[in-house]
Amino acid sequence: MEKAIITAAITGGIHTPSMSPYLPITPQQIIDDAVGAWQAEAAIVHIHARDPETGKPSSDPGLFGEIASQIKKRTDLVVCITTGGGLGQTTEERVAAVKIYSPELASLNAGSLNFALFHALDAYKEFKQDWERAYLNMTEDYIFPNTFKTLREFNQHFSKEGTKPEFEIYDVGMINNLAFLIDRGHVKKPVYLQFVMGILGGIQATMNNLQFLYNTAKDAIGDFQWSVCAAGKHQFKMCTGALLMGGNARVGLEDNLFLEKGVKAKSSAVQVEKIVRIARELGVEPATSDEARQILNLKGLDKVRF
Repeated sequence: MEKAIITAAITGGIHTPSMSPYLPITPQQIIDDAVGAWQAEAAIVHIHARDPETGKPSSDPGLFGEIASQIKKRTDLVVCITTGGGLGQTTEERVAAVKIYSPELASLNAGSLNFALFHALDAYKEFKQDWERAYLNMTEDYIFPNTFKTLREFNQHFSKEGTKPEFEIYDVGMINNLAFLIDRGHVKKPVYLQFVMGILGGIQATMNNLQFLYNTAKDAIGDFQWSVCAAGKHQFKMCTGALLMGGNARVGLEDNLFLEKGVKAKSSAVQVEKIVRIARELGVEPATSDEARQILNLKGLDKVRF
């Protein structure tokens, strides 16, 4: 049977606490949701941290250490630490947890984009926390910065730690950015790509665009491992498309607060359960965490510092 890596993105830095009562906020909630995703057969968890009092995305290394270490105690998951962080965080804040904890895998955004969330204000009028409205509203005039200089510097830190980058590809030009970095020797092949679809400011979540991203990467890079995540209602459609094309899939409350139309997901685990059911219907078996390590050629859980 074919194997596919299922990743669960637990909390992210996009959604705010008022959008769902099920969004994990505290370290314990994030840990428990990660464990639930593992029990549902996710192989990787993608981790952000939040201020446990306000729910605002946080770059506090102590929070990342608490979350990662407890996940490691309770599971054999591959812990993928974000370097996207929360909107407005500095480059040094975003990479700090990788330098301290040396994870097996961490996200690395492959270019700058207009990362827009302000349109969520159309749907949400009342907020629990003072920061939420301003956080969303400021994205009408916000560029998520990932310059060639910071990409080079991020990759230097990753290389020093033996941490594999999961390159987040929000639009097709970012494939060209990555091909350039490979050509200059800043990135070593084989690479792992995450096609991120449906963010306002990035590429639309359509099957034609997914095929376009895949074909462009084949032409520009050659062989690579890849996965798909998609915002909101596009999540399961695009992840199913990835599985049909021989790729991997990411679900979780970072990307989508719903299980189906009108039904909020009570955890990332229930989304994992759903994509695993779909995968098996397609003749695809979810990879274990150790199988994911072999597929992605990761350094191993014994070589992290958490």
